[in-house]
Amino acid sequence: MFGMKGGSLKVNFIMNMMLTMSSYIFFPLITFPYISRILLPAGMGKISFATSFISYFVMVSELGIPTYGIRACARVRDDKEELTRVVHELLMINLFMCVLSYVALGIALKYIPRLQGDRELYVIISFTIVLNAIGMEWLYKALEQYTYITIRSVIFKLIAILAMFLLIHKQQDYVIYGAISIFAGSASNILNFINVRKYISMKWMGKYCLKRHFKPVLTFFAIACAGTIYTSLDNVMLGFMTMDTEVGYYNVAIKIKSILASLVTSLGSVLLPRASYYVENGMMDDLKKITGKALNFVFLMASPLVVYFMAFAKESIFFLSGSAYESAVMPLIIIMPTVLFIGITNLLGIQMLVPLGRENILLYSVITGAVLDFIINAICIPRFASAGASIGTLVAEFAVLVVQYRCLKQEIRKALISVHYQRICAAIMAGLLLSVWTKYLRVHTFVILVISAVLFFAGYAMFLLFTKEPLVVEIKNDVTRKMREWM
Repeated sequence: MFGMKGGSLKVNFIMNMMLTMSSYIFFPLITFPYISRILLPAGMGKISFATSFISYFVMVSELGIPTYGIRACARVRDDKEELTRVVHELLMINLFMCVLSYVALGIALKYIPRLQGDRELYVIISFTIVLNAIGMEWLYKALEQYTYITIRSVIFKLIAILAMFLLIHKQQDYVIYGAISIFAGSASNILNFINVRKYISMKWMGKYCLKRHFKPVLTFFAIACAGTIYTSLDNVMLGFMTMDTEVGYYNVAIKIKSILASLVTSLGSVLLPRASYYVENGMMDDLKKITGKALNFVFLMASPLVVYFMAFAKESIFFLSGSAYESAVMPLIIIMPTVLFIGITNLLGIQMLVPLGRENILLYSVITGAVLDFIINAICIPRFASAGASIGTLVAEFAVLVVQYRCLKQEIRKALISVHYQRICAAIMAGLLLSVWTKYLRVHTFVILVISAVLFFAGYAMFLLFTKEPLVVEIKNDVTRKMREWM
């Protein structure tokens, strides 16, 4: 599908899509409707605020390694000795920063009054810091071990789902929910640490040179700082400037947006190690080829998701969290276009700027978004609360896109021109005409969502097939061929 030898990139994409679905669709769709009704907006707000607050300490401990590590390891993956040395060096840096992060967190928990009431919750969620460090997820992604990552992750999430239904029964159980969430998302990193011996040696290598990583790691850290600011700043500012209930409303809107954005961006994370390998070996034509197809894929996938969930925002919120979260409808409508913006910037930044060694441009774009997010939040949150936070995120993501496009317009102009925008818009209109009437059905919200989604996306896909959209036809032919092989 995306132009690679032996089909392994297709397998990686499918596995990463399954991983994304387990993390952002399968897991939340089973647990979130139950959890949000038990914990209510106030309880969900506490969890969201604590998670956002701890994310800053996680960011400091990781120091940009999750992205830089993929590129650094992918470039030397054919040399086991050098790969081992690189992994050891990055792990040393990561663990040292973990110690500093825990010291800073301890000081914060002791002296910041806002954190006194839920200290136990913050401590539990902080286990993410050390688990992420020993997990070395960046190594497994650099080696494109997506099948292992997916199977391992799904098993732990299934255990967590069972634990949630068994252990969470009242609003006061939000601390337990925090612990189970950490187990679902990070506990599998323990297996990563045990399994890493298959790929590298754990013996002391000697001749380490940590200094060579400092400059790129600090650049990626600055990118992570700015990115975390405008992805987590909304919850933190809402928590300090309004009430926990507003954080709860906003968290529901963000949850849906994150689910959809992760589906769209799952392709970019798969392509990073392959793109880095192409750049290291001078295979620039291959890089341009997969970039063009990937960009077309983002437009084809993200555009209908944005329109559908704007049109059915109320139904989506009510199904996921119940009528108590009606105030989350407007924040969701405002924030939905960011799914498309994030999909594009993920490819421009992760697949192009990072492999090409132009991460400084990525840093500038994210800083621009962070500054605008802070300014607009400060203006809009006091007046519009959670909707104001959505406005800040919308403007921030669009600003990131504008900066990256201006710097890469020569490289991506041909790919952007090749996207059939009018055909996509016409297909979306066909989907809306087929589905919008379901909003007036007097049946359960879940039934409305199922019927409308089937009609909308089936109409969208059939229109594109009828008009012979090349990438859709290619995917359809791939699926048909696979089915014939299985039969």
